Amino acid sequence: MKSIVVAVDAMGGDNAPAVEVESAVAAARKWGMSVILVGDSVRVAQELDKHDTSNLNISIHHASEVVGMQDSASDAVRRKKDSSIRIAYELVKSGEAQAVVSAGNSGATMAAGMFVAKRVDGIERPAISTILPTVSGQSLILDVGGNVDCKPIHLEHFAIMGDFYARHIMGKPSPSIGLLSNGSEEKKGNELTRETHKLLQRYNFNYLGYVEGRDIYSGVVDVVVCDGFVGNVVLKVSEGLAESIGQMLQKELKSRVLAKLGYLLARPAFRAFKKKVDYAEYGGAPLLGIKGTSIICHGGSSIKAVTNAIGQAANSVDKQMISELVKQLDKFQAGTDAAVKTVGVA
Repeated sequence: MKSIVVAVDAMGGDNAPAVEVESAVAAARKWGMSVILVGDSVRVAQELDKHDTSNLNISIHHASEVVGMQDSASDAVRRKKDSSIRIAYELVKSGEAQAVVSAGNSGATMAAGMFVAKRVDGIERPAISTILPTVSGQSLILDVGGNVDCKPIHLEHFAIMGDFYARHIMGKPSPSIGLLSNGSEEKKGNELTRETHKLLQRYNFNYLGYVEGRDIYSGVVDVVVCDGFVGNVVLKVSEGLAESIGQMLQKELKSRVLAKLGYLLARPAFRAFKKKVDYAEYGGAPLLGIKGTSIICHGGSSIKAVTNAIGQAANSVDKQMISELVKQLDKFQAGTDAAVKTVGVA
């Protein structure tokens, strides 16, 4: 990964730039990629001076503005033209970097990506995706917040991108795809899901139809497709549930002597479970559908999470994610055109 350059929005997170700088140092040391820290050069340099950067390829690119969590997404591209997130995408557009990592305003990150890097041809809307742990491994869910109001064609494109990501990045040779609904029967759902269901049946990928919320963590499907409003609710409920389960377990273990003894015996299992549900292990959420690799992190992401997100971005670049996605879109479009023509002749 030594030839890969990742632009990190050093001012985006809740604890920026300290977390972003330390994460960049850790990632550069672990994987050997180059990192450009984009943000207030004085503040970033002060943080960088606290670390040993010998033999590490880390540089600073100044950006005078920051898009805050309270700012609208349009501020990233219209009013704040020298914001750290916009400049990070400008570096990708110019070829100075191949990927962007940001723990800042997710809407602004997506807007800047669309405006500066542009959408991949054939994709109506980019989607924020995330990996979730399941009983049988991992699943991908998209969209989880990028598009709260969707049309069937948007969910159709999410499914295509989800199929691609599961194959090319997650290593699933024939990923199963499900459309999130309020029941598995075809009569269930709303107008959006019913129309999307018809569209997805045209493709030759492994589409299984509707899945329910309880199916997400059972591993029934590898890719779960939904609109950003529903997906974001699923994501926030999942995060809250994982935290609450941990707190409830701690409370129970502290209240009983036998529980404490049992915990000592089961401690390795608890550690493995905690690691499996820890979002920091997965890095960030890939923004799929723009011309450039982009990873979006939580605003309060830890050093571990941002470090893994930088590694995740470099891995996606290494696997030529964008060019391979374009190839798959062309293949799917050709197959769909052929299917439509066949139906028309019949």
